[in-house]
Amino acid sequence: MTRVSTNMTTDTVQFNLSRQEAKVNKANSQMGSQNRIQELRDDPIAAGHLVRYQSYLTRVNDFEKNAQTLSDEFAVREGYMNTSLDMLQRIRELAVTGANGLNQKDDLKNMALEIDQLLQQLVQNANAIGPDGNSLFAGTNVKATAFDIEMGNTEGSAQPLIESVRYNGNVAANRIEIDENKYMTTDNAGNRTFWAEKQQLFGGRDAGSWQAAKDSTISIDGTQIKINAGDNVYALASKINESNAAVKASIDPVSRALNLVTVDARQLWLEDVDGTALSDLGIIKGSGQHPPYNLGDSVRVSGGSMFDTVIALRDAMLAGDTESIGGRMLGSIDSSIDNLVTRLAKSGSEYERAQQNITRNSATALNVNQLISTEGDLDFTKAVTDMKMLDYVYQATLSTVGKMYQSSLLNYMR
Repeated sequence: MTRVSTNMTTDTVQFNLSRQEAKVNKANSQMGSQNRIQELRDDPIAAGHLVRYQSYLTRVNDFEKNAQTLSDEFAVREGYMNTSLDMLQRIRELAVTGANGLNQKDDLKNMALEIDQLLQQLVQNANAIGPDGNSLFAGTNVKATAFDIEMGNTEGSAQPLIESVRYNGNVAANRIEIDENKYMTTDNAGNRTFWAEKQQLFGGRDAGSWQAAKDSTISIDGTQIKINAGDNVYALASKINESNAAVKASIDPVSRALNLVTVDARQLWLEDVDGTALSDLGIIKGSGQHPPYNLGDSVRVSGGSMFDTVIALRDAMLAGDTESIGGRMLGSIDSSIDNLVTRLAKSGSEYERAQQNITRNSATALNVNQLISTEGDLDFTKAVTDMKMLDYVYQATLSTVGKMYQSSLLNYMR
């Protein structure tokens, strides 16, 4: 039962007017923002979906940016690799010409001058800096110069020439997320891209009686391998072969030393992460020196970089050694070309994968935007109609209230 009082009519009118104003303000806010949901209570289920969709859209856009960055990096790196391949082809032409035995010693020296210039350009390409200021071929050590050069006096040359080129980066790789829990690994180590031959290490220490004194960990080519206390050298070789490292281990039947050989053209990267297993075997010098130039003094190494090959070819031409030019060096140049072509193919395939992810993430973003629009966007036609109806009701209410209160104090003073 409603109590009738002198204030009831006024309070009821004010309450209904306030409610109408709130509806009009909400409609104005919806039309201004073009969003149907202004507060969570407007549609709790749709609001929950909308938050998830918007969060996922942000991640998809990040994935697309990551793939685009990778794609650009692959394109820049591939340009330097293609230029290096062209120079290697020219070096091979000079090697074939110099090995035919028809050239005079002065002719070989003249060809050596061109090879030296090509060598300098190869080193320049290997030390290339990307648009972001990072080294392209130094692994994750992007602020370092990928390769250091050492100058020295060479027989047959009146001025110092490049004597050796040493890798200054690392073999670590970055994992870039391009989809939900899906990653692309960027492998830009220069001692793989600019290498000529498989590297082989022949241990010089008898490991037949070696046994791990405690649990330890070694790292071979960036892959960590666990060693258990009591493991002998044969167990170690088996663990290396079963790991993901691109290295195969064997035990020399005569010297019983540990031998390592890479499965493709690259420089071995060896270190003791925990313990001294590789040091005890004489493979590396110890934890005081860093890879890749920490090999033990008794270890014999074969297989070098393409820079070593070009340097040796240049020096052979300066010395007039046509036999060496047409033998081992020509074969090493061919290995350099084969490795660079393989690395180019790998880079090209990674570029295509990045492009595919850009396309897919772009399409996914469009689909998610459609879902967001379905859940949260305002039906503008309906909103305008509702707004007009609310405004009509509001005006009608004001008109009715005005008629209710037409009488004033003066009406009672007559």
